[in-house]
Amino acid sequence: MKTYNKIATSKLVARFDQELKDLLMNDLKAFREKTQFVSNNNKQAIQSGLKAA
Repeated sequence: MKTYNKIATSKLVARFDQELKDLLMNDLKAFREKTQFVSNNNKQAIQSGLKAA
């Protein structure tokens, strides 16, 4: 009879948690970059409006 090596549940959970954390951190990083770009454009538009006035 063949025996199969099972990965311990705690190792599976730890791996899942790590991969989920990595995905969320990458998404957050992309969101921050996108938001920073948008907020910089808004600030520049406001500043240029103030200069014109």
